[in-house]
Amino acid sequence: MRKICLLFSFVSFGHLAFAQTTSDADAKKVLDGVSAKFKTFKTVQANFVYEVENNGGKKLSTRNGKVSMKSTKYRVSFGDQEIFCDGSNIWTYDKNANEVTINKLDVSSGSLTPQKLFSNFYDKDFLYKLNGDKKVVGKFFQEIELTPKDKSKPFHKIYVLVDKIAKSIYSTKVLESSGSRYSYTMKNMKTDVVMADAMFVFDKTKYPKVEVVDLR
Repeated sequence: MRKICLLFSFVSFGHLAFAQTTSDADAKKVLDGVSAKFKTFKTVQANFVYEVENNGGKKLSTRNGKVSMKSTKYRVSFGDQEIFCDGSNIWTYDKNANEVTINKLDVSSGSLTPQKLFSNFYDKDFLYKLNGDKKVVGKFFQEIELTPKDKSKPFHKIYVLVDKIAKSIYSTKVLESSGSRYSYTMKNMKTDVVMADAMFVFDKTKYPKVEVVDLR
C-alpha cells in the first residue's frame, strides 16, 4: 500500500518552464486530450494491476486493485487496505490491523489524487516528451516520458502509455532512484456508473471493533 500512497502524493505542484520543442508540444497535446476526455465523465470505475519489478525488469510481485471516482471523491481498494475520500476527509483502513486512520484532505499540499492521475497531473512539476508508439499486448499506445524537475524526488522517470483512440491512460510506470520499478495498468474501465456518495465515506458500523486514529 505504501506505493499507492506514494503515487497519490509524489507531486508538489509548482510552475515549470518547459523546453519549446516539437516533442514536448506533441506530448502536451496527447495529455491534454486525455484530461479533457476524463473531465466529461460524471464517474469513473476501473480495476488495475499493480506490478513491482527490479532494475533488470524482472517481475517481483503482482497485485490487483479497484478505484472508483466521483467529482473530488474517490475510493481505492488494494490488497489489505482501502482508502476512502469524500472530498474533505481521507480514511485509510488497514484490514489486518482492523484500524482506520483519518486525515483532512489538504488541497493546498499538492497531493496527487486518483483524479489527478487521469487528468492534468503532468502540467505542474514535470518535463515531458512523446517517445512515439509502443506495442503492448498486441495494441499500439503512445508512450510519454515524464521527468521531475525536482531531482530530490524518490523517482527519476515516469512512463505513461496512452490509448490514443480512447484518449485514456492505459498504464503508468514509475522508476525509482533506488532502482525499483512499479506500475499500474488500468483494466475494465467503466464511466458514468451510478455511485452513492456514501460509498466514499468510511462507515465504522460496518467494521466491528475497528480502532479509529483521528488525526484531523
